[in-house]
Amino acid sequence: MQATDSSFASLPPAGGDRIDRMVAAHVPGMALERAFYTDPEVYERDLDRVFRRHWHCIAHESVIPNPNDYELFRMASEQVILTRDGEGRIHALLNICRHRGAEVCTSQKGNAKAFVCPYHAWTYGNDGRLKAARLMPKDFRREDHGLRRLHVRVEAGLVFISFADDPLDFTEVERLLRATCGQYGWGAARVAHRESYVLDANWKLAVENYVECYHCGPAHPEYSQTHALEQPLERIAELNAAMEARTCALGIDIGQGDAWQTSREGREAIHAFRYALYDGVSTGSEDGQPIAPLMGRFTGFDGGVTSIHLGGTTFLVCYADHGMIYRFIPTGVERCEMELIWLVNGAAVEGQDYDFRRLTWLWTVTTEEDKKIIEHTSRGVRSKYYCPGPIAPMEQNELRYISWYLDEISRP
Repeated sequence: MQATDSSFASLPPAGGDRIDRMVAAHVPGMALERAFYTDPEVYERDLDRVFRRHWHCIAHESVIPNPNDYELFRMASEQVILTRDGEGRIHALLNICRHRGAEVCTSQKGNAKAFVCPYHAWTYGNDGRLKAARLMPKDFRREDHGLRRLHVRVEAGLVFISFADDPLDFTEVERLLRATCGQYGWGAARVAHRESYVLDANWKLAVENYVECYHCGPAHPEYSQTHALEQPLERIAELNAAMEARTCALGIDIGQGDAWQTSREGREAIHAFRYALYDGVSTGSEDGQPIAPLMGRFTGFDGGVTSIHLGGTTFLVCYADHGMIYRFIPTGVERCEMELIWLVNGAAVEGQDYDFRRLTWLWTVTTEEDKKIIEHTSRGVRSKYYCPGPIAPMEQNELRYISWYLDEISRP
């Protein structure tokens, strides 16, 4: 018999962890129980075993283009200062003074060689080193009290951070990003636009919605006009084969690979795959026609899309003339944030090489629709009478994500 939330609540506290028993009671092939989206203890475990363990794309490095540039990012309960020091090196620093814990960076972004704590004026370089601490004793060691540094990796222009003391191996991620985003020239791209959406929903509902396209037909008519995902398998195979032939004719080899379950082996999870647009469609736009200058190695359009799922909160979409970064950020048990970042050729000029409205139209419309359906789902899941249903065949990526997630929160 399928377990319900009330059965979880009635389990005696002795004899095992309640959340572990919720995981064990999950019925394969079914959606998650209500408590996984509404229980504060589950949310704290999500932060501990998923959010603080995996790598996250925090930005494209073009947001801090100059020496001494910085930007402040809020992620769950943490604040991260992304900096580029005077030598051009990128750092990620926790915004916590090592004296009494005050926020040392109080502006959203800017250019500064140092951050001065507004409480007692401890001064930190933009590489995190403590440069001055007023009236401390002679035996005080400044080198022991710098800002906490997070692990940082930069690949294909994307800046990744990890909160873990011993982060997951990033080797396979680097290889696949070079073979995908690298071919699209993301290292030389720039950010054309960023938009954040606050969702009244648990972060997993937002991610689960993103990874499946069972809802695309009824919920996203605009997206479905150009992206060939709701077709018989034979037709999809034909379209994909024609796409690959066009890509090959351009002299480009886009990498693909499925290393989604490798986090159990100490490596970051990543899945890179490709799919075709409809015949005659060049890119993800309102009418399917080009909207920006070609990027990277592309000298023509191949009518395809490269999609990358990475680490549970980062999702990337590559077209020949622009790219998309999706960031999912938990901010509470039933609240999260979704940031969209549009990338274009680094030399492209708005109003001259591309029109802002045409560039952002498709994913703005799609995300506004997603916000509505995710929040509809969130309100339904909060009901005492919510009961998980079966996952449809078209939701295979969601099924895999749920399996991965349950495995992650079961770890010590």
